[in-house]
Amino acid sequence: MTTVLIVDDQPLQRIGFRMLLNSSPETTVVGEAEHGAEAVRRTAELHPDVVLMDIRMPGMDGIEATRRILASGGRSRVLVLTTFDLDEYAYGALRAGASGFLLKDARPDELLAGIRAVAAGDAVVAPAMTRRLLEVFTTHLPLRGPGEDPRLAGLTQREREVLTDIAAGLTNSEIAEDLCLSESTIKTHIGRILAKIGARDRVQAVIFAYDTGLVRPS
Repeated sequence: MTTVLIVDDQPLQRIGFRMLLNSSPETTVVGEAEHGAEAVRRTAELHPDVVLMDIRMPGMDGIEATRRILASGGRSRVLVLTTFDLDEYAYGALRAGASGFLLKDARPDELLAGIRAVAAGDAVVAPAMTRRLLEVFTTHLPLRGPGEDPRLAGLTQREREVLTDIAAGLTNSEIAEDLCLSESTIKTHIGRILAKIGARDRVQAVIFAYDTGLVRPS
C-alpha cells in the first residue's frame, strides 16, 4: 500500500484526488495540506511514501516545500502537479529534488501509475518530456565545462556515454541499441551512475548532465 499526502490549495482538487486515490487498492491518503508550509510539517509528521505536490500556492509554494521536504532526508518522494507541461515552476520543482511531474488533467490511470512509479523509486517524467523541458529552460543552467564536478570525473567512459544518452531522452532499450549492449547491462550502468553522482532518479541525472556541461543545449 502506497501512502500519499495531497498538497493543493483548492479544496475541490483535494477532494477529487482523495476519492481517486482511496478508490484504488494500492494507494491510501494519509493526509492533506493546503499550502507549502503545512506540507512540510505534515510530511514530517506522517512520513508518506509520496507527496502529491501542487506548485502554485499562496505563501510557501510547491518548489520551496519540495526543497525543504527533500532536504530533511526523509524517505518521502515528491510528485509535482502542474497546469502546463512546460511550466518553469515544474522545472524548478525538479531542480529542488522532485521525482517528476504530471499535468493536473492527467487521466486517473496515469496519475495512479505515476504515484506507484515514484514510490518505487522511478522518475515519472517521460524521456521525451524531459528533453522538451530542458530545451526550454536550459537558459537557467550555468555553462560550466566538463570535469569541474568531481562526481563527473568519477564516471567511466562507458558511464558517460550512457548518461549522455539518458540526457538525450533515450529509453533504456534505445540506449542498449545505441551502445550495442543488453538492456540489463544498461540498467546496471544507470544504477551505478545514479549512485556515483548522488541522483535519486533519471530526471536528476539529466539535470546533472546539463549542469556539469557533459551535455550542452542544442
